[in-house]
Amino acid sequence: MDIAQVPPPAGTKLTDWFAWLGTGLPLRIDRLHDAGRTSDGIVCLSAAALKALGLPAVFPSTEKALTAVMKKMTTAAASVGMELSQELGPVFHAFRRAGAAGGLKASLRVVIAPWLGHGSDAQQLTSAMLAELATQPTGDLDARTLARRIRKYVTDLGIAPGVTPATTSKLLLDAVRPRTEPFENEEGQWSSRLREGALPGGDIVVPPAAGARHPLTRELQERGDVLCEEEDYKYWSRPLTAAEAAMPYAVACDVCASYLSVTQSLRLPNGPLEHHTKPDWDIKTAPAGLWWCDFTDIEVASRLPHPATFHGQPPARAGWYATPTVAYMVSEYGFNPTTITEAYLSTMTVPFLKEWTIRLREAYKGAYELLGLKDGQDPEEFLAAYAAHKDTDPADTERTDALVLAGLYKAIYKGGVGKWADGAAYLDEETWLRDVVATWSYRPEVRYTIISAARIANHRRMRKTYKKTGRAPFAINVDSYMYATEQPSPLELLTPPEKDKPVLGVLRLGIGPGQFKHEASIPMAAVLELLDNNEHPSPLTHDYTTDGIAVAG
Repeated sequence: MDIAQVPPPAGTKLTDWFAWLGTGLPLRIDRLHDAGRTSDGIVCLSAAALKALGLPAVFPSTEKALTAVMKKMTTAAASVGMELSQELGPVFHAFRRAGAAGGLKASLRVVIAPWLGHGSDAQQLTSAMLAELATQPTGDLDARTLARRIRKYVTDLGIAPGVTPATTSKLLLDAVRPRTEPFENEEGQWSSRLREGALPGGDIVVPPAAGARHPLTRELQERGDVLCEEEDYKYWSRPLTAAEAAMPYAVACDVCASYLSVTQSLRLPNGPLEHHTKPDWDIKTAPAGLWWCDFTDIEVASRLPHPATFHGQPPARAGWYATPTVAYMVSEYGFNPTTITEAYLSTMTVPFLKEWTIRLREAYKGAYELLGLKDGQDPEEFLAAYAAHKDTDPADTERTDALVLAGLYKAIYKGGVGKWADGAAYLDEETWLRDVVATWSYRPEVRYTIISAARIANHRRMRKTYKKTGRAPFAINVDSYMYATEQPSPLELLTPPEKDKPVLGVLRLGIGPGQFKHEASIPMAAVLELLDNNEHPSPLTHDYTTDGIAVAG
């Protein structure tokens, strides 16, 4: 036991333990929204607890042994009116139905820490994130570490860990913005109904944005039709100028939490996209959706990637673009919106990721603050703190926990954006169409809109930096931007203050969403060698430190 306010079981027999689980322990996760639900509490079993309860220290290796353990546990649970999940594994539920003998209705999730990483393939998948949370710096699985990190995780996000970071993202959105609400009908019976503005279920995709695996996409590809290609920048590079090639270093800067920098206020398509011909464009009220635009004659600075394409090259033909891309091309590059001939637009456009973003952003920033990285640091202080933030004493549980949780929170928002276009390769097509595409969380056009907004925000920052300083990246891959520098440091890339005030909207060092961190400093000779062989230099970021020193091995 590691929570003082929870009394221990009356004895060490399995029946004592199940009786304890069913007494209505003060373990639950309160709902985040009035229309939401409370969630089951979690109990973590340690190796010592397994020994005391007479359970095996390691997961049973044979079906016979597993069956024997399952029988032992179900018999003990049944003696106090409780039941177990159908399949016993590292994670299972223990519950008592309403009206069953032995006590009140109860439900708890049980995690057996020493068993994590074992069991069937499905059990290993469903317990992988918990295994990450249970892993100490030594690599050992520890129940107290797991319980402590789960408590911090629940405090930060308000929900329990899901199966994967992507599914956790979905759970968080449903917790802060429930799709259903309870209501009492005229007969006095309680049921649930969709809340106003809830994301609709069913396969509501549109042809140019149906997702890579959807049959509609394959059909359009076979016909040679154009698909929406709103993606992060991928392997863009340009020839270096003579002055850049003469500089000794290439500094790689990585955008922090790029998606979280745009999702709080980003207006997204809430309902199905409807087809329009000759749609009206108003930059202040443009609905979320996709627009058929021809940007082929728009001129862009030669030292910057094209803002509208993931490959950074000028588009070769007209295509489908999400609203943030079109708005940027209209406002900053003079694109004429009256030339738009078609669009797929949502009748309801709302920033429905606002609360989701706030929870994740504050959790992310809070974890990094415990690691010495916080808002308001001057550039030199930030660079020093970031260079040392992973150097933690294993005995400092607050810092070691923060390091694990920071990585997990990053995976949740990244996986959540990908979840809108879930390919689920492990499912056959019929199952995928029924169980994934028909759910409310399969919305590829939402993913396209988020990625469009993030890419445009990054382009806006690099463009303003270029205008103010003359410094432009020569290579980009996703969130990694590579600049030529005189020193192995990004400090010379920063825009000087104007009238004693910092310039807004330019490349800025910091841990906050949309700011940049120093990823690596690479000798320019190594970069030029790859570029001369028509290879992208981004893999070099793994080969050199921020001091420009080659990583051993």
